[in-house]
Amino acid sequence: MDFLHIALSAVFSFFTLLLLTRCMGHRQISEMSLFDYITGITIGSTAAELSITDFLDPQFLRILLAILLYALLTILLSYVTNKSLQIRRLVSGVPYVLFQNGAFSYENLKKARIDASEFLSQCRINGYFDLSQVQAAFLEPNGKISFLPTAAGRPATPRDLSLHPEAENLSYAVVMDGIVVEKNLQKAGKDRTWLEKQCQAQGIRDLGGIFLAFADKEKRCTFFPKN
Repeated sequence: MDFLHIALSAVFSFFTLLLLTRCMGHRQISEMSLFDYITGITIGSTAAELSITDFLDPQFLRILLAILLYALLTILLSYVTNKSLQIRRLVSGVPYVLFQNGAFSYENLKKARIDASEFLSQCRINGYFDLSQVQAAFLEPNGKISFLPTAAGRPATPRDLSLHPEAENLSYAVVMDGIVVEKNLQKAGKDRTWLEKQCQAQGIRDLGGIFLAFADKEKRCTFFPKN
């Protein structure tokens, strides 16, 4: 019976963690601040302890309560930071100017604990091998460094060349791993009959043989067969 109780605890912990992650928002699984990262680790570690605690053990409810309180406080803090710019800056931090107009901000580099070697490494990772190509560099609250290239070093845009290209149409994944995504097909303004005709026109006999297919509101459709 102990194994059954542990199994039930693990399943319960799994779905509890899934539900709380959804409630806390996509920041927990995308670009996270330092606080989001620490909170996510804490909740995950506590949930792991919950999964190996007997379902009937009184300790189970204590651990569950701790997880729920952490999640509730995270959601509450997220709400408060969305309402108050001052609290948001206090919790998430503010960007630091590390480099601007050919000069370093040594004070901000010291605050961020970034030395010259690490800064140059980040420059190379982002494609800048010469500091003369960088107008400014900022340390973002999520810990990443963003770079602003100089006007002469940035890629040319159609506006620079006095060109006026037509707006691109949004493409939709209408087939994924052999399964037709009906919702995306409707968004593209097409139906299954049209899709099958496009498939046959490109020599593909069965939609199940398609790994990925894209379509837009024009007549363009791109197929990627499984083989």
